[in-house]
Amino acid sequence: MNHRFATRRDVLKCTAAGAIALTASGRVLAAAAQDVTPKKGGHFKIGIGAGATSDSLDPATYLNVFTQFLGKTVHGYLTEIDADGKVNGELAESWDVSKDAKTWTFQLRNGVQFHNGKSLDAQDVIASINHHREEQSKSSAKVILRPIEEIRADGRGKVVFSLKEGNVDFPSLLELYQLPIVPAKDGKVDVSGVGAGGYVLDTIDFGVKASGRRFGNYWKSSAAWFDSFEALAIHDVVARTNALATGQVHAMERCDLKTVHLLKRNKGLDILSVAGTQHYTMPMLCDVAPFDNADVRQAIKYAIDRQQLLEKLLRGYGQVGNDHPIASTNRFFAKNLPQREYDPDKARFHLKKAGLSNLNVSLSASDAAFPGSVDAALLYQHDAAKAGITINVVREADDGYWDTVWMKKPWSMSYLMGRPTADWVFSQAYAADAAWNEARWRNSRFNELLVAARSELDDSKRLDMYTEMQSICRDDGGEVIPLFANYVGALSKKVGHNKIASNWDLDGFRCAERWWFAEA
Repeated sequence: MNHRFATRRDVLKCTAAGAIALTASGRVLAAAAQDVTPKKGGHFKIGIGAGATSDSLDPATYLNVFTQFLGKTVHGYLTEIDADGKVNGELAESWDVSKDAKTWTFQLRNGVQFHNGKSLDAQDVIASINHHREEQSKSSAKVILRPIEEIRADGRGKVVFSLKEGNVDFPSLLELYQLPIVPAKDGKVDVSGVGAGGYVLDTIDFGVKASGRRFGNYWKSSAAWFDSFEALAIHDVVARTNALATGQVHAMERCDLKTVHLLKRNKGLDILSVAGTQHYTMPMLCDVAPFDNADVRQAIKYAIDRQQLLEKLLRGYGQVGNDHPIASTNRFFAKNLPQREYDPDKARFHLKKAGLSNLNVSLSASDAAFPGSVDAALLYQHDAAKAGITINVVREADDGYWDTVWMKKPWSMSYLMGRPTADWVFSQAYAADAAWNEARWRNSRFNELLVAARSELDDSKRLDMYTEMQSICRDDGGEVIPLFANYVGALSKKVGHNKIASNWDLDGFRCAERWWFAEA
């Protein structure tokens, strides 16, 4: 699966009963961890369906789940997002912000050591962030750091960020997996894998496996419970599933939804399904006819049976989308915005408003976009016909899809990993000048609200703004967003955990730090 925003074209009160598991019908069940009291010990092994020989330890190149997991296991970050979606300090103990949200002062935590014995100070933070801001940097994190005008030290224990414009969500950006704080000397960062996280990296064979041991001087007393960890790159989902079922690994990410019901029969395993930010999209190029007509776009959005896709494509492991990218787990989700339903009559109504009695369009699909993309297009084709819309499904090659089809063909399948904050995802994929504005959509009111909401300190006012923006996306935007796909993984019942975070997969990529063995 291609994780746009992360990998595309080498750019893109917690309780033990809080974890989520879904049945195939989508019903939520409590999935309690086996032990409410974490305990130390054991060697944790996880199978990950990613990893490449071209990977590196340079955080700027963390472009797949394997390296993203490794980053959050080995490194420390200024901030951390918890299982309730709240941003907390990690290496930053606290912070202050100016009234215009343009100046942020972070107080660093005392007593933090890197694995090489060096103590954390402000220069490490400055060098680590500037590593992605340098002119020659190819880091995909560079785009979210552009608003930084200056970073300076205020003594050894404080770092001051000056932004070009206010951003209330700035601390959330600093927990991105590509932005760990690493040791620095004379302004140059150490990208050899030395971090300030819970585990010391011992060995790595890129594209194959990595291993490490608990860091004895880790500052968190209630984390990093395992004695050691081992991450195995197992790309084939059948092999990954077999490894879990036979006890070769204790956990796996990305279950095969077609066979996950078989895993559920194994009494020694738990299925974890967590609603997050990842979603499937079908962008229409709004500067190309007929998609330059808002009524045509509305007609197309009414012609898809979202519930059918949820049941047949995701086997219930997800939620229907409402043609905007804000997940239901987001605090600014527009919960009162009416859900768009499949309605052929309304589709015909909007076609008529556009001066059309019928419509013939092509939809480019490939499973490179997301698993089941072609099947989804064929289902869409069948349902849209009832609205007088003929969809010609063009089966594109997986190889080169993101280079030759995405943002080039007028209508195509796509996938977005999403982001933890509303501003983040809107800014990177919907702003008029966004590089990943995959529908080439422009709406002046939306862009006006985007800038205003970013620096608004009053959450109630921000909610109003983001609600209006979601409504604009839904009714005028160029993307059909039929589904939000849950993170679906599996693990041995020997593994204990608290509520699973949804900001990224694998408990915010922090499963090695947050989980423990509930039994030997």
